Amino acid sequence: MNEKKHGIGHNIRQAVLVTVVLLVLCGLVFPVLLSGLSAVIFPSQAKGSLVTADGVAVGAKNVGQDFTEDYFMWCRPSAYNYNTYYEEDTDGDGQVEQYYNDGSEFAGLSSGSNNYAPSNPALTERVEADIEEFLEKNPGVSREDIPTDLMTASGSGLDPHISPASAEVQIPRIVEASGLSEDEVRQIIADNTKGKTLGVFGEETVNVLGVNLDIALAMGLVGEISK
Repeated sequence: MNEKKHGIGHNIRQAVLVTVVLLVLCGLVFPVLLSGLSAVIFPSQAKGSLVTADGVAVGAKNVGQDFTEDYFMWCRPSAYNYNTYYEEDTDGDGQVEQYYNDGSEFAGLSSGSNNYAPSNPALTERVEADIEEFLEKNPGVSREDIPTDLMTASGSGLDPHISPASAEVQIPRIVEASGLSEDEVRQIIADNTKGKTLGVFGEETVNVLGVNLDIALAMGLVGEISK
């Protein structure tokens, strides 16, 4: 009987010891080691790939933003307006409400898409409205010349990139509104264009935030940027 109790006690102590050891290794040592290595090997990525202007964080390389000024490059549509919003006291009672840039109520930080089917009238209505707005601001562009990705939302609603064709079609508007030369704008776009991974995988992409920060720098809107 004593041997049986001793065996049970030994098994319990062993189980507790293994649990504690694994808890320390997996819950403390491994995360700390991984975080430390990440900070040393990939310091920018470990901090969220933040981008700064005049020493202030203004965004992240891998998260898109909503730009509306004519001298900036426009991004893809987003079901969540890239989580950008403004605050307004609409009733004058001191209660501040938050709204997306299109006037709809801010739903809180999120990502995703509306997931509309091609036959959904809401999708057709949204695309048609975006096309009309784009053509109004880019009078030299025909309806057929608008690249598809510039009118379609990404699955996350936070895509920071557009295609080179979508960047190209916006150059005349940016040149006119910014006062920069066409060569300057094209060089800025080229500086923020990333090729295919290993020259094979994916597609060429243009980082909209990177382009707009360089435009702001060239226009004297900011004094220093770090990407």
